[in-house]
Amino acid sequence: MPLSVSEPYDLAVIGAGSAGLAGAVTAGELGLSVVLLDTSTDTGGQFYRTPAPALGAVRPEALHHDWSAYADLRRRLARSEVRHLAGHHVWSVTKDEEAADVWSVHAVTGADGGGERPVRVRARAILLATGAYERQLPFPGWTLPGVVGAGGAQAMLKSGLVLPGRRVVVAGSGPLLLAVASSLAAAGARVPAVVEASGYLHYARHPRALVANPHKAAEALIHGAALLWHRVRVRQRSAVTEVHGTDRVEAVTVSRLDRDWRPVRGTGRRIECDALAVGHGLVPQIELATALGCATRPLSDGTRALALDSLQETSVRDLWAAGETGGVGGAQLARMEGELAAVAAAARLLGRPAHGGRVRELQRRRDRMRAFAEAMTAAHAPGPGWARWLADDTEVCRCEEVSVGRIREAVDDLGARDARTVKLLTRAGMGWCQGRMCGPAVACLAARDQPTEPPAERRPFAVPVPLSALAALDDPVVPVVDEPGDRSETTSEPGAAPGADG
Repeated sequence: MPLSVSEPYDLAVIGAGSAGLAGAVTAGELGLSVVLLDTSTDTGGQFYRTPAPALGAVRPEALHHDWSAYADLRRRLARSEVRHLAGHHVWSVTKDEEAADVWSVHAVTGADGGGERPVRVRARAILLATGAYERQLPFPGWTLPGVVGAGGAQAMLKSGLVLPGRRVVVAGSGPLLLAVASSLAAAGARVPAVVEASGYLHYARHPRALVANPHKAAEALIHGAALLWHRVRVRQRSAVTEVHGTDRVEAVTVSRLDRDWRPVRGTGRRIECDALAVGHGLVPQIELATALGCATRPLSDGTRALALDSLQETSVRDLWAAGETGGVGGAQLARMEGELAAVAAAARLLGRPAHGGRVRELQRRRDRMRAFAEAMTAAHAPGPGWARWLADDTEVCRCEEVSVGRIREAVDDLGARDARTVKLLTRAGMGWCQGRMCGPAVACLAARDQPTEPPAERRPFAVPVPLSALAALDDPVVPVVDEPGDRSETTSEPGAAPGADG
């Protein structure tokens, strides 16, 4: 039964990756009316990307780890009453003007959220499962065609069944590199090297987290065996410090690093390749939450995550979060947190206590996996010396074409002492990506190449929004009638609310 026009959903879940899917189906099974919004046309988030049907992939599950868990969530979603709104780009969450205990979720529909229709969903509670984005640290030549994010290379393979090149160097820092390299090698690419800036022995500093999570060691062994089979060399404490080529990547220089990530003079070695997949971990995507004043906590790699209580609730009442928003930890942890947040939200909304055997078991498993996530973050934290890779003409902000030299001029000559002042003086971070690509680098350079913790910015818009969406905020609510058996929508009426498409 569709809800009436005036009645809000019980729970709006933002993000249909592992955390969001687990939260949505669990909440639905506990009796809540649930709406699930996501930018993609399919569920799974970044981790479980799948090829378009037109590509005719016979076994898309072969490209994924732990596919059975995702398949189970998809089956539960299909059987549920959860309303899945695909292609909805959420740009803000606000308190509803009509009722103090109701939230309004504002979104735009369509590709890239541009030139499409505005949408509003009302709900009594919110679960944020917005995931993370890849962190990039610039270096000479990183703007050449053929340089892609490590996660981007994996996305190309999973969703498009294409390779970024025939001979691909995988570089950066973090466990994602091993997964990307083994996937590319299995798909037919030649991977000359995996270049890891940190060292895997750092994990030995956290023996309790390792012992409590043996499945993580098993995953590493699987990837390691795959790389050994394909004769891929892993170079630790090294980094790509320069990319060579004219119209496209032709080779990279790999240099040894000291303990602070400074390149060791005379250690540069040239590796021929036609593509570079590079990334230095993930950054929690928390813009929607920080705009509402949610408290954050610093992570050991210089990023920030949401501060959550034992039941995944943020510092703002009736606003829960799960998955990478609380710190990067992988799909399995995200599922645990999504389920726990849904149980807690259902208990609050249905007037039941949020305790019992199920809650305790979820908390125990969550805490065990979160401990490993903290160890992983610490093991791959960038060292302060990485800025020594940079030349003055190295571009840092690609959107606004701001170079290292201009940022250093703002700091040394104009007195800038923080990323915000550098941004005002140089426009670094003012482009389309709003600092997602250059933010960590700008913050480090603003602090004179010292590690710094960027502030949690409060922005009114989490994604670019057309002016037409703002102009339609006061439009009357328009109901949309559910078709029998239809639980997925990619478009909706302007201003649509509960039971419609929000």
